[in-house]
Amino acid sequence: MRVGLFIPCYIDQFYPQVGIATLQLLEKLGCNVSFPLQQTCCGQPMANSGFAHLDKGCDKNFVENFSGFDYIVAPSGSCVLHIKEHLKDEAQPKEAEQIRNAIYELTEFLTDILKVERIYASFPHKVGFHNSCHGQRGLHLSSMTETMLPAFSKPEQLLNMVKGIQLSHPQRSDECCGFGGTFCVFEEAVSVKMGKDRIKEHEVNDVEYITGGDVSCLMHLEGILKRKGSSVKAIHIAEILNSDF
Repeated sequence: MRVGLFIPCYIDQFYPQVGIATLQLLEKLGCNVSFPLQQTCCGQPMANSGFAHLDKGCDKNFVENFSGFDYIVAPSGSCVLHIKEHLKDEAQPKEAEQIRNAIYELTEFLTDILKVERIYASFPHKVGFHNSCHGQRGLHLSSMTETMLPAFSKPEQLLNMVKGIQLSHPQRSDECCGFGGTFCVFEEAVSVKMGKDRIKEHEVNDVEYITGGDVSCLMHLEGILKRKGSSVKAIHIAEILNSDF
């Protein structure tokens, strides 16, 4: 199984430890992982801002870097969803289609493809779980409360395999944190208020960490936590699943 590791640009620049944890975790689980060195942004920021017609260069580069892999895995639901829904290359349409069908968010890949039943990790801390909108509503990584269907969560399924972890949930378990890509730039005040509301519900549970599958959401929450001098830390799920046993 040849796996191409896609590390979104903001993870590469600001949270490289998340990329490293993802690589190590996949290798622990027996994957043959390659990291294409010429990969860059997937083009999501431009598309979110209404300039999808300008990201053809990103699409072309993505296809050139990730063609031929059995699977492509990324620790970011939002970037994975963007590729699934928007990747196109007029010069290589078959390759682009293959990539759209082969790309997976990390927890989705572990549960649906590798069908992981045991995680050899230990994280003896109180952890609050944050559902990111793109992963939940776009990739269907977890159930949505408004559907009134049986509850499920692929990320939590994995977290519950970690030794010593105490997992908790905010009262409104699938509410947006307020990041929303460029939304946090254009609607700063609303974005910050939404983030503060999320954090308040986690703090009620006296958590030590807030985790999730999208660094963008965690980055937003982390900024608010640091500004208020909170002892609560943000940590990506890959770092927990890769923690020493």
